[in-house]
Order: sequence, then structure tokens, then C-alpha cells
Amino acid sequence: MKRYFLKLLIGLIAVIFNTNVLGQSFLKWDKLPPIPDPVGFAGSFAGVSNGVLVVAGGSNFPNGGKPWTGASKVYTDKVFVLDKPNGKWKEAGKLPRPLGYGVSITWNGNLICLGGSNSKDNYADAFILKYINGQIQLDKLPPLPGAIANSAGVVIGNVVYMAGGIKDPGSTATERIFWSLDLSSKANTWKVLPSWSGPSRMLSVAGTQEGNFYLFSGVELIDGKRKYLSDAYCYSAIHGWKKIASVPESVAAAPSPANSSGQTHLLIFGGDNGLLAPKMGALKDAHPGFSTKIWDYNIVTDTWSVLGKIPSFPKENNHINLWAPVTTAAVTWSGSTVFPGGEVRPATRTPNVLIVSPVQPAGAFKLLDWTVVGIYFLLVIAISVVVSRNMKNTTSEFFLGGNKIPWWAAGLSIFGSKLSALTFIAIPAKAYATDWIYLLSNLMIVAVAPVIIYFYLPYFRKLKITSVYEYLGIRFNAKVKFLGSLNFVIFQISRLGIVIYLPALVLSTVTGVDIWLCIIGTSIITTAYSISGGIEAVIWTEVMQVGVLLGGALLTLVFIAHSVDGGMTQIIKEAATHNKLRVGILSWNHMEPVLWVVFIGGFLTQLVTYSSDQVVVQRYLTTATEKEARRSIYTNAILVIPASLIFFSVGTALWVYYRHNPTMLNPHGRTDDVFPWFISHQLPAGLSGLVIAGLFAATMSTIGSSMNSIATVITTDFYKPYKSNSTDKECFAFARKATLVLGVLGCMIAIYLVTRQDASIFDQYLKIIGLFGGCLAGMFVAGIFFPKINGNGILIGFIVSSAALYFIQAANVMNFFLYPVLAILLCVATGYLFSVLLPEKKSDQSN
Repeated sequence: MKRYFLKLLIGLIAVIFNTNVLGQSFLKWDKLPPIPDPVGFAGSFAGVSNGVLVVAGGSNFPNGGKPWTGASKVYTDKVFVLDKPNGKWKEAGKLPRPLGYGVSITWNGNLICLGGSNSKDNYADAFILKYINGQIQLDKLPPLPGAIANSAGVVIGNVVYMAGGIKDPGSTATERIFWSLDLSSKANTWKVLPSWSGPSRMLSVAGTQEGNFYLFSGVELIDGKRKYLSDAYCYSAIHGWKKIASVPESVAAAPSPANSSGQTHLLIFGGDNGLLAPKMGALKDAHPGFSTKIWDYNIVTDTWSVLGKIPSFPKENNHINLWAPVTTAAVTWSGSTVFPGGEVRPATRTPNVLIVSPVQPAGAFKLLDWTVVGIYFLLVIAISVVVSRNMKNTTSEFFLGGNKIPWWAAGLSIFGSKLSALTFIAIPAKAYATDWIYLLSNLMIVAVAPVIIYFYLPYFRKLKITSVYEYLGIRFNAKVKFLGSLNFVIFQISRLGIVIYLPALVLSTVTGVDIWLCIIGTSIITTAYSISGGIEAVIWTEVMQVGVLLGGALLTLVFIAHSVDGGMTQIIKEAATHNKLRVGILSWNHMEPVLWVVFIGGFLTQLVTYSSDQVVVQRYLTTATEKEARRSIYTNAILVIPASLIFFSVGTALWVYYRHNPTMLNPHGRTDDVFPWFISHQLPAGLSGLVIAGLFAATMSTIGSSMNSIATVITTDFYKPYKSNSTDKECFAFARKATLVLGVLGCMIAIYLVTRQDASIFDQYLKIIGLFGGCLAGMFVAGIFFPKINGNGILIGFIVSSAALYFIQAANVMNFFLYPVLAILLCVATGYLFSVLLPEKKSDQSN
């Protein structure tokens, strides 16, 4: 009864403050100038060459496209080009022979044409069609392993894949061929690969997402009779073939390849579902055309949904425009998808060209949400103002809060600084897209905390340092200190861009405001906040944010559970059935995040953060005593456990929710959009505002603390040594100016991340830690545990490990979790070796 009442209450709230956006138009349709032929063509090669739309070859029927008059299908060798959407088609050349029904692929700005047929035969031709200076140029490729037509294909990187088809025009059986060609390989020969487990087929739809090849539907010929298929398969170069969810109905001969929308969706437009009348002579003008449904496949949830329908346009030039073309290519041109010609019903061609563009829906933030955000930010600003009023304009106050921060506040601040948008957005997105194998990496802080407390903390507290890299100067020499400080600054500025980018992504998703404006606005507000307050204001603001963020995430998890039939029990059951709760992969493959890789890499990743990251170390230097500093570190470690469980659970719950409600997802969204999209469109108004407000306030505190820490290092380790006679007041003023510059740099990096469109920003963050932080942590490991390593040795060790890591990352020969492992080992081992070979004089040693 209680459960029913709670579901009823949540449902009532959702009705009153409805944020669900149903029936949104995600696509905008239009027409381009028709191809200059009165009948039009089907089976044409189509693509883009040097920015120009190219349509070549194909077939039609004379006499207005009426095959029942006894006329034979006629093939063409003409090549038409369209230089701009509002331009005019012109004939630009010819193919080597009349040809159609091959595979069209746009690669490196040119059109690849593979196989095909005409009334005489099928062919194994393969060539690149280039449009240069108004002329068509053909460059030969290695011929296919055999003649084939009605095949499906895509290019993934530099590798072309082809699947299915028929060997000759009169074939009574289809093929199960699967071929590939590496266009970047010097060998440049076709490979015959293992095929899928299902039946042979032709007229399938190919697609690609996340580096995998997808094969949908098609037609199987059995003794010349057609059997319409709806099954689907996914091929990975690493894992091979697997069967995926079948299309709800056949989409044979639909425009191919499928449209790769966002980072996790494939859109298929129309297709032949096999329901049309088989007799050509029975066709009338009123006879229905092919299916007009737009199918949306989500590669993460393995589900299908109907995104909408292909619209009908008015009748033109006595042609029936039912606008569901088949046997035509789908061409990506200037961010839109073009369907040039094709068949609009059996044997009926069209010269018309349809174009569809993605539409990003507006956010669903309501007035109540904005009100909650406004009130919340006023409270945050109030805390900052109150604290800053009592702050003395000294570097000690600005950098260390006068060493008067309570242990519990410092611990919550450490936790809050690592929580931020990275945890709130990227971890649920990772759990949604994959499983829980990254959980162990988060929890390794529990194992790292005692190491920090018993080996690192005593040194840092005893030396009374402000910048943790001052330790390197004391232990080794000024050069090592300079190198360590410089490395931290580069690493933190890179991280700064990420933590600015993610909340801007959230704001853009939930409000509809352009992400560039969100980045600039967030940067301005955060920079002003960081300059006006000190580390004390940042810490006390973060203390409040921790409760709000964890509470908001927990409320969201409860809301999702009560939005799914069966609640949390069903979420756990369904997730376990599909292996979404997997916490480890038992394998020795160092390229994958297997158990031992995550265990070792996670431990050293946490060691990097808590031993050599000024953002963290600076916080446990703000306490009055070493005992309180120890308590702050343990407080953070304990909080990580429930927080990680909550955020991974949110990601898994989102996967189950969208598996049951696939139409609720944004088909153009990125993987990292999934939680913000849910907050914006499924949470009740008010609650979504609270969650977003808490997220942004905490994120701005995280950005502020990063700026403060970078400014601390720049001032302490660069400005002060350069201007040794500078007063504390001058250093304080310089620190504030440095914070302003950092805000600008962070903004620029965040804008760069927008252009990259990485699948998972969490992966990119872990790579940055490994590349920039691992070698830095290696210097601290050498200083703490290896007294024989000297300044010369550790300098060489750092350089060698950095260079090795750079080339290993470029070669992609190991999982990024192992970057800090390799960096620390190389740094220490090389440092020890060269310390023996290049000993320092006792008078030159700093320790």
C-alpha cells in the first residue's frame, strides 16, 4: 500500500509539473532540386566528392516507369553533381559502363563505388570517383573477391566493409559474403571475413557506431522467391559477430547506410516490409508506397523505437511523391542526410531528392526550476560573501584558510572537489553505456588513504609547505621542483577545461541554451567567484554541496525506481540478466579494463591524485594539526563508498528506464548527455531545478578550488622565486590575476572539448591523469620510498617515462588504466639507475 501511494504521489507530481517532452520533432525535412531526368533512377551510386553531391549510374524503366508494358530495365552511366543545396544539377561525366545497385561510400572527401550490376552482368569493379575542377576522375581500387550487387557496406576509419548481395542478375539465391579492405594498408587487398550466423541476404541496411559494423534486415532468396528478413547483427573487429535485437519489421532496401545519430543511435528511414501487392500490373496511382516509418536503434539499450514518419510532399510533374524511397543511398552532406531518387513504390522511380536535418530539441526547464536555481545560487553567494568578509588579504588566508579549517569540513571538501560534474554526469553515463567495472577504481581510495596518511602526510605537515611541490625542491633540487610544478599546472589546466565543459553540457541540455554560451557564462561566474573568495570560501561552499548533490542523486534514483514497473527489484534483475552489474573482467588482456588492470591502475591513479595533486593536498594542509588532517582523509575515503554506489546505480537504473522507454531518449544526444537529459525531461519541475542547482554550485566550487590551487603553485613556485623581494601583498595580488588568466584558459579548453565530441569524457579524464599525473607521482614515490635516488636521476627518470608514455599512448598498445603504472615504474627505475650512474656530491644534495 505504501509503495502504491508513493508511486501515485510521484505520478501526481509529474502530472502537475510535467517535464516530459513527447512528440518532439527531432528531424527537419526538405527537398533539393530534382535530378535532371523525367523518370529518375534507382540503385544509383551517391556520395560526396570535394564538397559536391554526386549521383552516378542507376536504372529506370522507359515509358514513364511502367514495367508491365513489357519494357526492360535500362541502366545509365551518367554522373550528375550538385554543388550547393539551392544550386542546379549538371552532368559532369560518365561511369566506365552503365551500372547500378552497388555500394556507395564517402571516404576522405571522395566517393567509393563497389560492385554493382547492369542488364548484362554483375561486376567486381572497385574505384574512387573524384570530382575535380568540374570533371570526373576515376581511381582504381583492388577488384572485389567476386562480382556482387545489392550488397550493403560502410567505412569504419580507413576500413571498408561489405556484406551480402547476389552474384549475377539472374541469381535465385543470396550470398553470405563479408569482405573488408584497409584503404590505408600498403598491401591493399580484400579480406574474406567470417560472416554472421543468420541467413544469407541482399538489400540489407549497413550502419556503424562506436567502431562497429551493423547489418539490418534484407531479403533472402530461396529458389528465386523472396523472404523478407528483420534480424540484425553487430560485428566488432575484436569480438566478432553477435546477434542483436531484430527490427520490428523488415526494412529491406531502405536507404543505406543507416544514419549515425549522436553517439548511440542508428536511424533507418522507411524500407520494404514485404506487404505491397506483388503484381506490377495491379499498381494504381492510389496504391500505397513503401513503409514511411523512421526506425531508431539504440546500441546501448539494444532497443527499437519509431522516431516518426517520412513526410509526403505535394504531387509534382505527374510523379507520385509518397516519399518513402528505397534502393537509394543515404548520403551525409553538410551535416544533413540526402536521399537522391530511388523507388517510391515497386518499379516506380522518382527524380526528387529528399534531405533531412537533425533538430536538437529545446530544453524543458520550467519557471519553477529557474526559481529553485536562483534561490540556491543566492545561498551559495551568501556563504561566499560571509566567509570572504572575514578573510584577510594575505596569501596564507587565500591559499590555506589560515590553517583553521575543521577536519570534517576539509574531508567533505576533498570529497566535494572530486565529486563535481565528473562524478555526477560521467560516471552514470559510463554505467549506463557499459557496466560497473570502473567501480573498483573509485573504491581504491580506501586502500590508498593509509599509504598517504602514514608515508606522505608526515613529510608535508612537518615541512609546513604551501605548495606540495616545495617538497620536491627540499628533497631533490630546484630543477625537480620546477618540473613538478610545471607538470601540475599543465595537468590541472587540462582538467579545468573538462570540469567547465561538463556542467556547460548539462546547462545546454536542460535549458536549450547554446553550449558555447554556457561555457563562457560558467567561466565568467566561476572566475569571479574564485577571485573574490579564498580557499576557505570554497571549502565551506563545498561542504553544503556534498549533501545537496548526494541527496539529489539519491532522490533521482528513487524516482527512477518508482518509474519502472517492479521498482528497484526489477532494475537489479534486468541489469544482472544483461551483465550490466559486472564489476570485473577475468582476463589477462592488457588492452581491456580487466580486473587486474583496473585494480593496479585504479590504485596508482588514486595515489597520483592524493599524493601529488595540489588540489587535494592543499585541503588537508588547511587543518590545524596532523591528526585533523588524517581524519579529513579518512572522511573522504569513507564517503567515496556510498557515493560511488549511488552514482553507478543511477547509471544502471537509467539503462533499464530507457530500455523500457526508448522513445524518451534524445536520438542526437551524446553518451554523457543521458543523465542531464533525464533530469531535464523526466524529473518533476522543481526537483530537476534543485539537482541542477546543486550540481552547478558544486562544480563551480570545484573549478574555483582548481583555480585556487593552480594560482597557489604559480605564485609559490614561479612568481616568488622570480621576484624574491616581492611582498606578501604583491603575491596576493598576483594570485588573483593568475586566477583570471586561468579562467580564460579553462574556457578555451572546454570549447575545444566540444569540437572533439568524445564518446566518454570520463575516459578522457582518466587518460589525462595517466599521461600528466603518473610521471609526477613517480617523483614523489621516489622521494618518499627511495632515499638513494637523487635530483639528476629523477629528472632523467621523469623525462624518460614521459617520452615512453607519450609514444605508448600514441601507439595504443595498452589500456589507459595502466598509464600511471608504467609512468611510476619507469620514473622510479630510470631515476634509480641514473642516480647510481650520476651520483651527486653531498654539498649539492638538497636533502
